[in-house]
Amino acid sequence: MSYFKLGLDNVQEVLVLALMLVFIFAVIYSNIELMYKVGIGALVFGVIFVTGLASQALKQQKEQDKERIQ
Repeated sequence: MSYFKLGLDNVQEVLVLALMLVFIFAVIYSNIELMYKVGIGALVFGVIFVTGLASQALKQQKEQDKERIQ
């Protein structure tokens, strides 16, 4: 069951969810400046975005390979 519309498989979804949870706890319970929290948030968002992009590209490549074979 997919909770996100990122097109990830189950293992990737669990890892992204764990990354989100670690980020939330790190931001809420840490005593660092706001700029560092924003930077960490941008980094986490970037990692999740690139993961989704890579997963979609890989799925498209697999579909193109299947079409070439047929």
